Amino acid sequence: MPELATSVDRLLNLVHHWVETRWSAPSGAGTRAEMVHTLVQQLADLGAEAEQRPSRPVPRLHHMVLPDQIRVMTDDLLAANPSANLLTRATAEVDRVRAALS
Repeated sequence: MPELATSVDRLLNLVHHWVETRWSAPSGAGTRAEMVHTLVQQLADLGAEAEQRPSRPVPRLHHMVLPDQIRVMTDDLLAANPSANLLTRATAEVDRVRAALS
């Protein structure tokens, strides 16, 4: 668990102060905001997998709430008592996104 929490904290420290223009900047095939929203969805999907329920789409809200969505999805995932494999997958995705945004 601590590895995922540490990775999420590092990502949030990177993006928590971003303004609209930084979120809207291109990154890969889309914008930084789109990349982070994809991560939010992946965390939600892993949480659903841990709870053995169908995944649901996470609403696409304003860029400025993406850090909050990351925190909520991470907390939900951790509360679901995920397997070590799910934690490893989640940590890898968070680290991948942080590296791409750095």
